[in-house]
Amino acid sequence: MRISTVAETEMDAKTFHAMHRFARISPRKARLVADLIRNQHVNDAQDILRFTNKRASGLIDKVLKSAIANANEKEADVRSLYVAKVRIDEGPYYRRWRPKDRGRAHPIAKRMSHIIVEVEER
Repeated sequence: MRISTVAETEMDAKTFHAMHRFARISPRKARLVADLIRNQHVNDAQDILRFTNKRASGLIDKVLKSAIANANEKEADVRSLYVAKVRIDEGPYYRRWRPKDRGRAHPIAKRMSHIIVEVEER
């Protein structure tokens, strides 16, 4: 009798990923869109991204298409793919200064994101 552990069952499932590093969008704004497509079938996720009126949806859609292409390259069944993970990590940010009254200056943080999408076969 063989007992399979969690690590072995995860190895059986084929996962494919793609990432966009240093995307010029705030992680907080991108996470709103990422929450919409998590655990969805890839066709449904692409439809959701196509009709979502946010700037992050275009960036995440490109990464999703790249992950699907990576799965297709490894000869996976594209019709059975679903979005397993969508991660929006914080990237570096650079500071700019906004001039204010009486010679003061207020900092502005221009934030970046790392977008990671993983698709998996069911």
